[in-house]
Amino acid sequence: MPENPRPPPAEHLHQEVARRAARRQRAQRESDRSVWFSLGMMGLVGWSVAIPTLIGIALGWWIDSTWPGRVSWTLTLLFVGVAIGCLNAWYWVRQESERR
Repeated sequence: MPENPRPPPAEHLHQEVARRAARRQRAQRESDRSVWFSLGMMGLVGWSVAIPTLIGIALGWWIDSTWPGRVSWTLTLLFVGVAIGCLNAWYWVRQESERR
């Protein structure tokens, strides 16, 4: 007959109460900043993607208007700007998730 992996009922209850208490304390600590923090993080992620994208578009447009050629530098640098922006946003989100 296989052994029951669950702890005895009293110990299981104690673990469950401790887990819920810790979760409640963490929620109370972070509740004041959670809405504003989330809005701020969305803004940070948005701007960290938008700014490199706009810089790429502006630089590409300038190159295309100065030295016309077969390659569309506006489109190329648009994609480069989006890629750099996404890496930048990923960095900030990762930094914040490590801090928590």
